[in-house]
This record gives sequence, structure tokens and C-alpha cells, in this order.
Amino acid sequence: MSQPAPMTDTYPSYRRLKLARDGAVATVTLSNPEHRNAVDGVMHEEIVDAFRRLHSDGSVRVVVVTGDPEGRTFSAGGYHPWVADKAGTGEGFEEILRVGIDLVRSIISIRQPIIGMINGPAVGLGATIALLSDISYIDEATFISDPHVGVGVVAGDGGAALWPLLIGPNRAKEFLMTGDRIQGSRAAEMGLVNHAIPADELEASVNAMAERLSTGPRLAIEFTKASVNLLVRQTIESVLTASIALEGLTFHTRDHREAVRAFAAKETPRYDA
Repeated sequence: MSQPAPMTDTYPSYRRLKLARDGAVATVTLSNPEHRNAVDGVMHEEIVDAFRRLHSDGSVRVVVVTGDPEGRTFSAGGYHPWVADKAGTGEGFEEILRVGIDLVRSIISIRQPIIGMINGPAVGLGATIALLSDISYIDEATFISDPHVGVGVVAGDGGAALWPLLIGPNRAKEFLMTGDRIQGSRAAEMGLVNHAIPADELEASVNAMAERLSTGPRLAIEFTKASVNLLVRQTIESVLTASIALEGLTFHTRDHREAVRAFAAKETPRYDA
């Protein structure tokens, strides 16, 4: 494939995303390098806007999602200062709830197949965005994790819905309740992602699949995705709102306050019953 060109003609100039295009393949790059490509309020809104526009763009047949290499991650997850500020009030958490649900729905609803190119750690919400891809490729040496419990809160922004679909309820609960990291090669072995690839082959592998899908029978591919996603969307819709609401509840618990205190003090948190 040739070098992608910026999509500046019919798309806004985003602050936290980079959009590029090579023929019928659009690439969405999560870009907040100063904070390891973390998802703040701006990126939340821009992801929703970009995916809704891509859904309506008939010239785009495949979407690749990746992280800005300058951020050294796919995405470090939610930007904690933004989340902590919003979670302090009911009105603020309503915004987290709204934009979180909108983000997941905008990605899961897009008609074009999405290929995730996980080129660095995908953590928390970053892992959710990566796993919302229809086909995912990961650098075999990096890792994926959902460590919400590490700060005393529920894995509510998609993990509770997606992980059981991909690897089964019990295995999902193990990793969501511990927050343990899963190396790329193991993530592929257990079916959490599709393929684990050496870092120097990752982009070429993603490009080859993008080329294959973009030159295949468009409606057959899109309608097959839509058919499978009937199950995926039903599961996510049944879990997402409740799990994010429960996450909001745990922001006001003693355990979360202890986790924040210990992090600031560079200590191990003490969770006393």
C-alpha cells in the first residue's frame, strides 16, 4: 500500500485523532502522545464524531485503528485527571456515562470492517477500543490489560461486556478482577485478539488484510459483520450502562480513595475490609 494521505477535505481537523487515507482504507490514529495516547474528554467526543462520519462515507471500505507511535502505546486508557474531575459529582459522572456509551456505540455501529493495529500497550479503555475492532493484530511483545480494579473501580467501560464474549466468562473474570497484563502472543493464543505479530511485521500484516477486505465484495463483508454484531451489540447494550454506572459508584468508595492515596505516595494500597 502507498503512504496514507491526511483526510483534510471532508473531515474536521481533530486535536486528539489523526485521520489518513490510502485508497479505500482510512486509518484512525489515537494521538495524545504527551499522556500515552490516553482518552480525555476531547478524544471521547472526536472518536464519536469521526466514526459517525466514516460510517456515512461511502468511499471508505475499511478502517484501521492504531496508536500514535510518539505516545509509545496504543492507548493508556482513560485520562485519569479528566475522569477524576468528572467523577466527583453526579452531573460530571453523567457526562462520563454519556460519552462512554456514545464511544462504544459509535465504534460497534460502523458498517465498515475495523482492523485494530495494537502497536503498544492497550490498557483499560484503550483495551476496549482495541477489542471493539472486528479483526485485531497485536505486537507479540507488547501487552493488553484492563486494570480498573488496581485503582479500586469497576471495569465498566466495555471490558465487562467484551472480554467474556472473546474468552469466556470465567477467564474474563480472572483478568478483569486481577487486572493482570496479557502479553500479545498469549492474548492471541487465548482468542482475546486475532493475531500476534513481530513488531517489524505488524504494519505489513495489517495492510495486507486491509487490502484484502477493501477489494472484496463490499456488501457481503459489511452485512456479515452486521449479522455477527447483532449478538455483540445485544450483549454490550445489556451490560454497558449498568457496568459504567457501577464504575461510577466505586469512584466514591474507600478502596478507590486508598488506591489514589497510595499511588500519590508511591506505596502499596491497603484494602481493609
